[in-house]
Amino acid sequence: MKNTYLLIIGLCLNSLLTWAQSANEKVELLPGADSLTLLNENGMEIRRVINNVRFRHKGSILYCDLAVQNVASNMIEAYGNVKIVQGDTITVTGDTLFYYGNTRLAIMSGRKAVLTDKKRTLTSSRLEYDMANGLAYYRTPGRTVDAESVLTSKEGIYNTRTKIFDYYQNVKLVNEKYTLTTDTLVYNSLTKWSYFNGPTKIVNKDGTLLAKRGQYNTETGESSFSTRTTVQNEGYTLTGDTLFYDGQKKRGFARGNVEIFAVEDQTLLTGDEGVYRGEEGFSKVYGHALVRSVVSLDTLYIRADTLYSIENKVDSTRKLIGDKNVYIFKSDFQGRCDSVYYNTADSTIQFFREPILWGESYQMEADSISAFLVNNKINRMLLKGNSFVISEDTLIKQYNQVKGRTIQAFLNDAGKLKQVLVDGNGESAYYAMDEEEKLIGLNRVESGKMNLLFKNSRVYRITFLGRPDGRLIPPQTIKPAERQLEGFNWRGADKPTLEQTTWKKEEAKAIESQKDTPNEKSQSPTVDAKQVLEKPKPGK
Repeated sequence: MKNTYLLIIGLCLNSLLTWAQSANEKVELLPGADSLTLLNENGMEIRRVINNVRFRHKGSILYCDLAVQNVASNMIEAYGNVKIVQGDTITVTGDTLFYYGNTRLAIMSGRKAVLTDKKRTLTSSRLEYDMANGLAYYRTPGRTVDAESVLTSKEGIYNTRTKIFDYYQNVKLVNEKYTLTTDTLVYNSLTKWSYFNGPTKIVNKDGTLLAKRGQYNTETGESSFSTRTTVQNEGYTLTGDTLFYDGQKKRGFARGNVEIFAVEDQTLLTGDEGVYRGEEGFSKVYGHALVRSVVSLDTLYIRADTLYSIENKVDSTRKLIGDKNVYIFKSDFQGRCDSVYYNTADSTIQFFREPILWGESYQMEADSISAFLVNNKINRMLLKGNSFVISEDTLIKQYNQVKGRTIQAFLNDAGKLKQVLVDGNGESAYYAMDEEEKLIGLNRVESGKMNLLFKNSRVYRITFLGRPDGRLIPPQTIKPAERQLEGFNWRGADKPTLEQTTWKKEEAKAIESQKDTPNEKSQSPTVDAKQVLEKPKPGK
């Protein structure tokens, strides 16, 4: 057993001795120099070598015009046309060199200190090259050039083995496709991925990207960002707390406080998550989805579970589609439905699936409703199927009503009813007033077709096509059931407010709910951004 321990100790000592001898292998002076002077300073051997100077160490060759070698410390000072050749890949040149053989650290300086490998050149006024580990450092402004790009920074590290660069302060990467500026950048020249941390700007022919932390593939244009990021081009701006973007396909996926802004028609889509496909002019947002469309000096708000924006590339017009639980708010009208379609080309808004609209003094319901805008205000509405129009008379606190199969309603500039045309199964119940605005009675009329004219939310003239069936009920004999047509349902309490339409009311409730609920870490579902981007748009 004792002999075994001695053998192990002996092997360890032998290994350490071999390692020490290898680590401190002396720098070898090669023959051929014009002049060699041997000096002794404080008991140390010093060699002074002039012209055609060459040294060899660990397979690398050092060239210079003048060298001072300290044999004991294994250190060399080299001056004039200094060059280090390491294998067949790395060359370092400069005016002055301090080389420490024991650690294999080369410090090159001069007007230009240059490290060159097969595909790139790194230049600074001072380079520190750790030859043992293949790491090149510069702490003065440096420049890296390859066939595709030029990268500059105040400080940097280049790993000649992994081909990975670390750049710090005033970093700028320029090639024919884009320009990237940031504070901190890690660039893998093999995979073409750049990783940055700090305010970053990427500019190419298609637009600008602003971010603080993320990664970007300089070859494919793919990128992902983990802090609030904005992508801008001539027609759109896409912003999100986290973002994936494919620059070549001009497609993006964003999550968290998403904003998609269309410059041409000043339309802003917001939501929890969003998809953007630039080539198709297609955008989609969901989760607290809201669109704000500036109409003259007014703004149209549309809220839905999911919102789509589709641009016509020919004439730059846009279609906005809201799906599920739709709320609409504009200063002159409000509405609710389960699906809405807004075409900016002809200023038409179509409402489907139990639509209901309100104006200043009216309410409209039908199977579907189309609103036609003129000068950014509703001029006409077309109601199809089970159409019902109610006009509130605030003076007598009653409701004038018209129903039928199809109804066209025309509004004046103040947004009040001025004419109603009924086609098919027409019924009306309206209060007749005299010139002194005293109630004459309740008119109940049925006719296949009707034309009603309004003034101050009251019917003042009515004409019929066909043979009407009607009666005037005196005020004192009006029964409660006679005041309402079948299907009457005044839903003023359901009229959306601006606060509701813009999700402010729900957000306030959520905040109050969180106050009463113990804090729990919530996890967002994992989303494959690429898969989301490839999904077809509505109707396909």
